[in-house]
Amino acid sequence: MINGAHAIVYSRDAGADRAFLRDVLGLPHVDAGGGWLIFRLPPAELAAHPTDGEPATELYLKCDDVTATVDDLTEKGVEFTRPITDAGWGLRTSLRLPSGAELGLYEPRHPTPPPA
Repeated sequence: MINGAHAIVYSRDAGADRAFLRDVLGLPHVDAGGGWLIFRLPPAELAAHPTDGEPATELYLKCDDVTATVDDLTEKGVEFTRPITDAGWGLRTSLRLPSGAELGLYEPRHPTPPPA
């Protein structure tokens, strides 16, 4: 039985990205040994979208109010790489990790499954 998901961000500067996830986003974590931090994520959902291009995966963090979250994170020095846009299914933007990788951030406007 599937009981969770494990997402991986491959990074050119994993230490800086781990510090960002720990110190800036405040994600709870454990040290799995040798500084390998494993972060607890909030409840997650998974969708399958059609594409005419190459198959791909994306990681978005969700929030209740994307504007307030962007304001809060901007005060902490987080760089956003795109303005907040209305994608129909939600309001979205992207933030830059210290390594240069990007994470999506969105406020859903679609129905969400209830917690398990």
